[in-house]
Amino acid sequence: MNDWPDRRTGDRSERYGRGSASPQPEGARSMPHIQRRPAQPRTPQRPQVPPQSQGYDDRYQDGGYGNGPEPGYDSGYNTGQVYGSGSGGSDGRGGGGRRGGGDGGYVQGRPAPDWRRRIKLGALTLVVVVLAVSISTYFWADSKLKREVDLSKVIERPESGDGTNYLIVGSDSREGMSAEEKKRLRTGSAEGKRTDSMMILHDGSNGPTLISLPRDSNVEIPSFVGSESGKKFPGTGRQVKLNAAYAEDGPELLVRTVEFNTGLHIDHYVEIGFGGFAKIVDAIGGVEMDIPKAFKDKKSGADFQAGKQTLNGEQSLAFVRTRYAFAGSDLDRTKNQQKFLAALASQTATPSTIINPFKLYPTMGAGLDTLIVDKDMSLWALGNMFFAMKGVTGGDGTSMNMPISGSVNGNLVWDKAKVKQLVQQLNNDEKVTVKGN
Repeated sequence: MNDWPDRRTGDRSERYGRGSASPQPEGARSMPHIQRRPAQPRTPQRPQVPPQSQGYDDRYQDGGYGNGPEPGYDSGYNTGQVYGSGSGGSDGRGGGGRRGGGDGGYVQGRPAPDWRRRIKLGALTLVVVVLAVSISTYFWADSKLKREVDLSKVIERPESGDGTNYLIVGSDSREGMSAEEKKRLRTGSAEGKRTDSMMILHDGSNGPTLISLPRDSNVEIPSFVGSESGKKFPGTGRQVKLNAAYAEDGPELLVRTVEFNTGLHIDHYVEIGFGGFAKIVDAIGGVEMDIPKAFKDKKSGADFQAGKQTLNGEQSLAFVRTRYAFAGSDLDRTKNQQKFLAALASQTATPSTIINPFKLYPTMGAGLDTLIVDKDMSLWALGNMFFAMKGVTGGDGTSMNMPISGSVNGNLVWDKAKVKQLVQQLNNDEKVTVKGN
């Protein structure tokens, strides 16, 4: 009876090995062995692949730590195909490469973003948007300008000099104001309109010069052509207050009178009424002023303490209209008007206003709604005037009253010699050295 398992033959006592009785080993061909049954095919298991590497040690690919594969050992690991999302290859290298499995193919990954292209597209979009907004704003603002003054009707005009001269007029027009607004702003309810302040702003290469023309200035009304009738009225040597010229035939006669009495060519005319003035101040949130001395005026409604303070639209209008509280009357009032307008321009032309549409558009709308200009005025010229006004308080800017030599019948008489010298310096765009009152 054979005690050996299936397929095992021979005498147990005659075999080489532990407990063998033979002194010599037996050849391999006759050595008893166990035959393996054919290995069942394994279903390869998909290894867990980490995001950045294959997740297994290269040392096991060749049987462990570089010693080669163990003979006859079937690990069941498939090295001919890489599973996962395209990271690594058959060479065992991990990482985010594009090389795929052992068939030499490529696994398509997500392409890296082209930041240079994105930046170019973003910059182009920004330029287009800014350009579109700028163009639309320009045409919107241009459509609001009231170009009602025709300077071509002014006759016998002096020759133009260097630089640009603006005649800036503040009128007491109540146009568009409600009864409540007239009461609050203390403007009264008089019909028509009169000049409340007049200034010449010269914008040249030697800095801006702002010259106030007191409304009580004694001037001669020259010959002129009626702005409405077209009829020519000869000069008679009539002496009147400067503001009477405006009251008699409007802006055209005022320009004609200023040019005749000064010899200075006026390039542009700008006028704003009470209501528009107050709305501009309120739109920018008020104007900060440093008032050196406290004063009150019942007629204008002014009641100010000394020191720095922010004036709203109502207070600002009272500030620039007050004259009875000052010893110099109209001359002191014009000085306050210059200070205020320079402060208004300086505090309006700031980045916080220009780049903020919630302040820019209300400010522009408030001013343009009541602004009256000449027919040749462009937005570019108006903008230059505004920034020249801002520069009056700068190092190169000059502000002054028209030089006065005395008075006649309560009217202020200009110093003709100084006025002639002043006009010559302005026409030649020279630094102004003449001193006013």
